[in-house]
Amino acid sequence: MEKQWFTISVYSENNVGLLNRISGIFLKRHINIESLNVSKSEIDEVSKFTIVVNTTEKWVHNIVGQIEKQIEVIKAFYHTDDETIYQESALFKIASNLLFDERQIQNIIKENNSQIVTVARDFFVIAKTGRRHEIDEMHEELKPFGIMQFVRSGRISVTKDIMQITALLNEFQEHE
Repeated sequence: MEKQWFTISVYSENNVGLLNRISGIFLKRHINIESLNVSKSEIDEVSKFTIVVNTTEKWVHNIVGQIEKQIEVIKAFYHTDDETIYQESALFKIASNLLFDERQIQNIIKENNSQIVTVARDFFVIAKTGRRHEIDEMHEELKPFGIMQFVRSGRISVTKDIMQITALLNEFQEHE
């Protein structure tokens, strides 16, 4: 089996130490977490972990099974990139003089559908939302001008197909 990108969605109670235990599952298998995001989910009192890995389907299937054994985990799923709609966000901090002195900077901002979120005396900040490769491309375009700071978020995603997590949770709560 060949490696590919998978997005793992984990729905869980929001308990201390769960992130550490989940990351330990990947550590034991020597699988690098490429991106991690934890947020509120569409269901009250339930958190959603979005984890991106590059591995085989066999390994991701095994990992999801191990994650689901954690007591606070309600349900975990995995999907390929083709089965999800996903984005990342990035911020680029650049020296302010370049905004006015280098016309190409303004072109890069416009061509990459990004926006200036703040301008200060010494710097300005550009925000870019898109796929990882789009952010990487913009980073390469800005690199020759000098990037003072750069940060990228973890992936956020929703599935193209309907996720039956709400029905699962209702069923889960009925059995309690």
